[in-house]
Amino acid sequence: MSIHNVKRSQTHLAWDKSIPPVIKIQSGENVSFSCLDASNGQITKDSTVATLSSLVFSQLDQVSGPVYVEGASPGDTLQVDVLSIETADWGWTGLIPGFGLLSDEFPEPALKIWKLNKAGGYAWFDEERGIKVPLNPFAGEMGVAPGKKGAFSTIPPYSTGGNLDTRQLTVGSTLFLPIEAEGALFSIGDGHAAQGDGGIFSPAMEGTAIETPMEVTVRLTVRKDRPYTKTPHFHTFRPNSNNEEHYCTTGIDSDIREATRSAVRNMINFLEAEFQMDRVAAYMLCSVAGDLRMHEVVDMPNYVIGMMLPKSLLRGPLGQNA
Repeated sequence: MSIHNVKRSQTHLAWDKSIPPVIKIQSGENVSFSCLDASNGQITKDSTVATLSSLVFSQLDQVSGPVYVEGASPGDTLQVDVLSIETADWGWTGLIPGFGLLSDEFPEPALKIWKLNKAGGYAWFDEERGIKVPLNPFAGEMGVAPGKKGAFSTIPPYSTGGNLDTRQLTVGSTLFLPIEAEGALFSIGDGHAAQGDGGIFSPAMEGTAIETPMEVTVRLTVRKDRPYTKTPHFHTFRPNSNNEEHYCTTGIDSDIREATRSAVRNMINFLEAEFQMDRVAAYMLCSVAGDLRMHEVVDMPNYVIGMMLPKSLLRGPLGQNA
């Protein structure tokens, strides 16, 4: 089976069916992509918080491609099998002023550079406290070109994919995307070493996960038998489904965003009060390792949103557990 390669320099900054493909492949062939992190290489393992003030926002969230798949036509479905992902040995998480779920409560920039222990499958969040975050690498961006004319930002998700930021789309998973343009024009990027469900920090600017460069290989197959695929579908296994104990805070409000903000804020307050954790560090921990859940959505007018953290991550300054 042929294996094709997309180089790190072969990127674009918008979903647009008029962008020429960098390669053409047959249905069922594998493609390996070399991807910079979501900062487009502007943040490195040697960066400091001062780097954030010089970011060129127009260069963020690039994707690698596009790849033209022979035989792909509007109305078909592109099956994307994620075969392998290799991250760098480092990553970053950032608080960007003006972005994120609690941006009004965290106005100062912050940057954490992580060392990724790929052999051990974790990254230390706080070694003194014994807090380490399991690695679960995935591509935050996977999508095909929209059928409409024009350039569409890579920042939001669309019915054709894009910035899905779905941590279940890791190795072994399969994504199905509705094809709207000839050749599908598939692209990928935004490597994450770990992320909680919800992407708390910055749905518009990344930094919400452990961002990292990655080498990723996928198999792209045209499916003619899935006319019902109108939005991204996927099948996967559920991470952290081994009955691990969690601690959950909730937010309750008639506005689902405010309920979500409250749930996260309450977890930060809990970590600060019970474990003497710095609020910025607590916010970062929620984003890279916590999961947001919709617990109750039927008894109007209020929603119940939960913020869940594994109890194995709840440790005080001397390492005492929750």
